[in-house]
Amino acid sequence: MDVQADLDRLAVQEQQLQFDTFTADTAWQLGTRLKEAAEAAGKAVAIEIQLAGQPLFFYAMPGTTADNADWIRRKRNVVLRFHRSSYAVGLDLQQRQTSLQERSGLDLRDYAPFGGCFPLILRGTGCVGTLAVSGLPQRDDHNLLVSVLANWFGLPLAGLALA
Repeated sequence: MDVQADLDRLAVQEQQLQFDTFTADTAWQLGTRLKEAAEAAGKAVAIEIQLAGQPLFFYAMPGTTADNADWIRRKRNVVLRFHRSSYAVGLDLQQRQTSLQERSGLDLRDYAPFGGCFPLILRGTGCVGTLAVSGLPQRDDHNLLVSVLANWFGLPLAGLALA
């Protein structure tokens, strides 16, 4: 895995996977698509979508536990703090050979710089919420979000997927 190539691709994802509007109905539709994509792959995940601190969608598939909801909370905190995907923050820390605690003084009990949470970005406004999943290895959590978002926006996954 080429960390710099992944970081470059993650920046492209965050630039292209932005919304013009986002409502509770949008959250419901996206959450449902995430659930269906996980089911189609035979995977069990917990899913959460928040807008401005308000949970709009949550679903814990059979096979997940309360730990998955806590992972989502911790990954969400990373995205809300840095306005980048939790995977991008984790890879950036890896590349710099540091930790979240060393860099920012943040406790890992409340912050998880691992893949699975993506910033909900309103074009022209910025990060206003999060889309998150937990239950798979971190890269797979991230890729599930990106594949569903690419489909939502009608964008080819090949131009967005991590190598």
